Amino acid sequence: MKKEELLEASVRTSLGVFSLFVGFLFPLVTLFVLLRESLPAIEKFGILRFLTGTTWDPVAEVFSALPALVGTLLVTFLASAIALPVSVGIAIFIAELSPRSLKPVFSTAVELLGAIPSIIYGMWGLFVIAPLMAEHVEPFLQETLGALPLVGGLFEGVPTGVDALTASFVLSIMIIPFMSAIVKDSFEMTPTLLKEAGYGLGATKWEVVKDVVVPYALPGIVGGMILSVGRALGETMAVAFLTGNVHQIPTSLLEPLTTITVAIANEFTEADSDLYLSSLYYLALILFLLSFGLLMFAKFVILERLGRRWKTRGS
Repeated sequence: MKKEELLEASVRTSLGVFSLFVGFLFPLVTLFVLLRESLPAIEKFGILRFLTGTTWDPVAEVFSALPALVGTLLVTFLASAIALPVSVGIAIFIAELSPRSLKPVFSTAVELLGAIPSIIYGMWGLFVIAPLMAEHVEPFLQETLGALPLVGGLFEGVPTGVDALTASFVLSIMIIPFMSAIVKDSFEMTPTLLKEAGYGLGATKWEVVKDVVVPYALPGIVGGMILSVGRALGETMAVAFLTGNVHQIPTSLLEPLTTITVAIANEFTEADSDLYLSSLYYLALILFLLSFGLLMFAKFVILERLGRRWKTRGS
């Protein structure tokens, strides 16, 4: 065997082993460790009781995941709902409306937001955004939306700035760079012939973006949203400063709450019993399965269907 062939075979084998470890063995090992450490809590509380219970009492050693699970899903949903339209707007501006000479400047400025450590976002949110929300934004929302039926109940309570709304807002700023970068790349992959055909039929710039670019890039938009949701699910420090770490199911966006990651980060070193520690591992196992299930659903249901739809249209 020649030296070049031997080198190529070695590199190929090394990359294959590394890919197998990262993509298959590492998740399995993580799942095995979480499952093993969670066994005492699983045997004590079961699955249904742990998922549906609302009590988290380390003194009485009674633990349940519903408040943290609801908090995680609520903050993630709100952050994604805030970030999606902003990210799509940023991507449309950079890809289609910005002058060519300024595109790198705007792209770099947005992407630099993703390089800021999450703890900086958390401290900035606590010392800057939380007082602003408590003194101005949340009282304004209570005055304008508080009297509306159904919606008004979401803004009941005392505005403190340390609540679900503030945490979701700061988290949305964190995931905007990732979402907008993916959506922008999807927009730029739209074939020029399709856009020129739209202009040739007399369409305006907005009509081309709305009827050609956005539909063509829809798989990328969905993919960017799902990856950002996965990032939001596992975020810890940015929301640890702003949730209050209270194990309760919030009935208002102005109430403190907790998430799975915040509960683990704040209480892991305080776990003074095996059952307490095992319950925290149980929370981590639920988060792992939730994130893995979301990515699997996105890959094999949403993106595959969107891909088949566009293949069918193109054939």
